[in-house]
Amino acid sequence: MAAGQRRGLVSATTTIHVCTTCRAPGETLEPREARAGFRLWRSLLGDAEARDYQINPVECLSVCKRPCTVALSAPGKWTYVYGDLVAETASAIILAGAALYRDAPDGIVAWRSRPDALKRGVVARLPPLEPEPSS
Repeated sequence: MAAGQRRGLVSATTTIHVCTTCRAPGETLEPREARAGFRLWRSLLGDAEARDYQINPVECLSVCKRPCTVALSAPGKWTYVYGDLVAETASAIILAGAALYRDAPDGIVAWRSRPDALKRGVVARLPPLEPEPSS
């Protein structure tokens, strides 16, 4: 299988969950479209590289003290939750991390390989819902 075909097959199952209700310090509740999380979600939707992933808006990831927050997940892989992202600059960082995640067989990305914002911003790592495939 060619590299491009493999990439498309693997990335089709990688989801980037974006908390659209995250608010940066000092932001008001309304309008919702002005919130940092909503702006981050829109930014990811507008990024051409994001087409390699499923971008999933979520109402709340319950990490309100560390906005903006995203989670990376895929079937059979560990899920990562990252916070403290800046809406205006995080799209490229998230996509770089998502590429590393996509290419990791179990979803575990070496700390030293992650973009700096994802090294500092890790909130949680959750085990796969399904059993890991046997070798």
